[in-house]
Amino acid sequence: MNMPENTSDNLKPEGPFNSYSNVISYLYSRLPMFSRLGADAIKADLINTEKFCTHLSEPQNTFKSVHIGGTNGKGSSSHMLAAILQTAGYKTGLYTSPHLKDFRERIRINGEMISELDVLQFVNDNYEFIERLEPSFFEVTVAMAFHHFAINKVDIAVIEVGLGGRLDSTNVIHPQLSLISNIAFDHMNILGNTLLLIAGEKAGIIKKEVPVIISQKQDEVEDIFIKKAAEQQSKIVFASEVWLIKKSSPQPNLPELLKVDIKQKNDSVPSYFGFNTLELDLTGIYQLKNLAGVLSAIKQLHDFGYQIAEQNIIDALRQVKALTGLMGRWQMLQKAPLVICDTGHNEDGIREVLKNIEQCSFDQLHMVIGMLSDKDSSGILKMLPKNAKYYFCQPDLPRAKPAIELRNEAQAYNLHGKYYSSVSDALETAKKNAGKNDLIFVGGSTFVVAEVV
Repeated sequence: MNMPENTSDNLKPEGPFNSYSNVISYLYSRLPMFSRLGADAIKADLINTEKFCTHLSEPQNTFKSVHIGGTNGKGSSSHMLAAILQTAGYKTGLYTSPHLKDFRERIRINGEMISELDVLQFVNDNYEFIERLEPSFFEVTVAMAFHHFAINKVDIAVIEVGLGGRLDSTNVIHPQLSLISNIAFDHMNILGNTLLLIAGEKAGIIKKEVPVIISQKQDEVEDIFIKKAAEQQSKIVFASEVWLIKKSSPQPNLPELLKVDIKQKNDSVPSYFGFNTLELDLTGIYQLKNLAGVLSAIKQLHDFGYQIAEQNIIDALRQVKALTGLMGRWQMLQKAPLVICDTGHNEDGIREVLKNIEQCSFDQLHMVIGMLSDKDSSGILKMLPKNAKYYFCQPDLPRAKPAIELRNEAQAYNLHGKYYSSVSDALETAKKNAGKNDLIFVGGSTFVVAEVV
């Protein structure tokens, strides 16, 4: 999220902006941006996106797509699915958010980011319309992605929901398939303060007669999805009821590849896949839940006629990061001391992070933690281990919770440490204090991770 980004300031197409850096400054400063403003940047309808798509001659209707939502895991699921499709030979668009280092991470084709010139040209070509419409940052980004996929004639695009689902700007597409990863508490000030309300918003991406995959069957919310699917006459599959996926054992402390055993639960149904093991370069054990949804999605796409061989799946899942550029998911930054970061930022995400930490061997745990002011920090703090050494920090954006406030709040939960004005200062201090057999974890917010990857 930080500037400056990589720039090509010698690019000078016609329009009000003569460089990529200028146009990025315009997008960040002129348009309401959720990462900086929070809920105030949200447009609670699809009107602007629909108008922008009409202005662009409905690019979202020119390519096939898969729509992926959920609270946690939708980004990993999107990248895994895109990696498999492009390995199978399909020209694959991938739209995700937020980005970590470079705005262009959001829009990729076969793993390649949209060019600086294409970003510059799009904003120059549509500048007057943008000024009249006054869209949000996200609405412009979605329109840019759809336009980029259309003019490059992708075979299929994997589109990740930004926030919620029903009123998310991406929800103007009519996909071939919808996938919802899971439901957990997050963005309650926007989506509602119960799992049922949140699930209702996520279920809003289920379209008429479009199959939907639910990665995890959760007792509290399954009826929401069953009812919505019935209303839309959509086939629904709970992937966790189809696949039994578990980590192979024994495995190294921090494997380069996560080896998993796969079994279809209903032996009476002919198995679609011939393999019973897979290796993932996304090594967080929470990926097992996401993998179930991805495998069910691949099966459904195969039923639609997509030619996806077993070897395509095997090859793609071993190199998702290289194929798609995914960062920040249980990512190792350094050895001796071991430094790992993860973008988990709500109670459910942090719970999964802690499970991964428990799988590691180390002498002392150091936690470099920062959060946003509009998140439920107390729910996360009460979960964190009390025997760790803490380095409280704040990412560089207006929504960040001041590090001193986070430190003071943490003390009520017997979490002790010092506070630092920047993420980099906190991490460098942790490295100086850590022994070579210690573990340093960096996280609490996507925006904390963005400053260290």
